Amino acid sequence: MTLAARLSAIDERIADAARRAGRDPDEITRIVVTKFHPAQLVRDLHALGVRDVGENRQQEMTAKRAELQQSEGSGYDDLRWHFIGQAQTNKAGAIRRASDAVHSVDRIRLADALHRAADDDRVLDVLVQVNLTQDAGRGGTTLADSEALAEHVLGLGSLRLRGVMAVAPLDEEPAAAFARLRDVSDGIRRIAPEATWISAGMTGDFVEAIDAGATHLRIGSAITGPRPDRG
Repeated sequence: MTLAARLSAIDERIADAARRAGRDPDEITRIVVTKFHPAQLVRDLHALGVRDVGENRQQEMTAKRAELQQSEGSGYDDLRWHFIGQAQTNKAGAIRRASDAVHSVDRIRLADALHRAADDDRVLDVLVQVNLTQDAGRGGTTLADSEALAEHVLGLGSLRLRGVMAVAPLDEEPAAAFARLRDVSDGIRRIAPEATWISAGMTGDFVEAIDAGATHLRIGSAITGPRPDRG
């Protein structure tokens, strides 16, 4: 199956799931996760109309974005780059420069580091990442601390709080986990009504995420195909 066919098939499934949930498919943003793939794949996706791409690693996002910007007659300024991986505070500056949105703000120190790294007037879109498991080693703030983190972000002028992000646990039905995320989103929107994004759902669970109100889906190999061998 070609890249175009895979993209079309996923978009049809997203639209069907949205309609079954009584939602408008146009209110859902599909982010294509391109980790480990070359910049050429991003070019190919752009030619097919994709405008939102996601990366897990800062170095890879920085390199791909730079390569596309250096392209002859670059027409990629309308691409939106979403950083969706775990972030280290010492890379906050590089993450900020390479990203249009950071989905994985899970602690005050990281929010502060991204804020301090601002070197122009650009406001960075960020989401509070929530840990939906009982494993403290997983990325994300706790359910109990999520609103406090959101309030802290609201006080940082170079960041714009957009909403919440989470990954469904492997040992639980995703519908139940995403329902908890929706509750967190509702609580944060009481203090920040504009923070409407819910970044949730990947290839195996985006239908449940859509049912729970997800606005942004992170879809990788179902669209891009198998990741290249990293050796």
